[in-house]
Amino acid sequence: MSSEDRQLRRGWTTGTCAAAAAKAACAALLTGEFPDPVEVTLPGGARPAFALATHKLANGEATAGIVKDAGDDPDVTHGALVMATVRRSNSGSGVTFKAGTGVGTVTRPGLALAVGEPAINPVPRRMIAQAIGEVAGSHADYQVEISVADGDRLALKTLNGRLGILGGLSILGTTGIVIPYSCSAWIHGINQGVDVARAAGLDHVAGATGTTSEAAVQKFHNLPEIALIDMGDFIGGMLKYIRKHPVPKVTIAGGVAKMTKLAQGMLDVHSKRGLADMEALAAIADETGASNMLVDRIRGANTVSEAFQHATAEGLPLGDTIARRAWPTAAAVLDDPQIALEILIFDREGRLMGQAPFQPSHDASRPLKRR
Repeated sequence: MSSEDRQLRRGWTTGTCAAAAAKAACAALLTGEFPDPVEVTLPGGARPAFALATHKLANGEATAGIVKDAGDDPDVTHGALVMATVRRSNSGSGVTFKAGTGVGTVTRPGLALAVGEPAINPVPRRMIAQAIGEVAGSHADYQVEISVADGDRLALKTLNGRLGILGGLSILGTTGIVIPYSCSAWIHGINQGVDVARAAGLDHVAGATGTTSEAAVQKFHNLPEIALIDMGDFIGGMLKYIRKHPVPKVTIAGGVAKMTKLAQGMLDVHSKRGLADMEALAAIADETGASNMLVDRIRGANTVSEAFQHATAEGLPLGDTIARRAWPTAAAVLDDPQIALEILIFDREGRLMGQAPFQPSHDASRPLKRR
């Protein structure tokens, strides 16, 4: 049975695990006993319970750990041990936070946390403070140190380094629940990338659909790493965020298949959202000046990549035509005379196959959309 044929199991965010661990540790400081399992309140009101994987009480501090279960989501932190060490702090300090081993520190402006702060996001901080309040009262004064075993290595599989979060993972979560294969985490990463680029004063960002196109567009424009947005298949998601948080110049870069989908009106270019229309691609080739034989070969091609290979062999500039066709689809989302848009198409070796140069994304002949 495939994952699409059954209901996928949900999991818990690192923020939820951290909050539960902090509650158990705080309770041990107060009573000498660790509650196991320990309940925590999620932002939506649900109260799941978690078994402790480790606990220790000594020298005026308590540590509890919970193994993260991400459900059926392919989360890099699935199975990670999330720990909270709780200590009493100065009167009136409230609940304060410290990055332990495996948790990163913010080093660049633009994120929801100030530079120098531990990378424990705002919602997890509120969850942790609420969890401690449930056992110690709302005016309790504690320092909470969050750690993730092997978090520094796991962070290498994330975009934390590009965002300026160094030394480990971010403690994340807005609902406390991990929804398998949800695009929300990816969209959140896109938004963070745009925020960091804007805070750095960059006037040009480039969203790429994959690693090859990302490396190619970086080389093409000599862009710094923080100008690169790991857009993936979510072209529309990135453009909608930039429309509300403008950057003067935006490049969309991708391979021939995904950019052909964009040219055919798809803003989410994942294969599950639909395949490129080979008949329509053949018609575009015909309009571009392809011979009848080439049109037939493109129509019968198994993939867009194969179709482009046929076009390239005959010297047909199909990539430029596709880029020009893709541009209006993307520009309509931005629809801002102050945001210039460019489309670049690369092959699997990173060679430029097509370009629609920078133009203002708003057509002066039509009224602006309401924001």
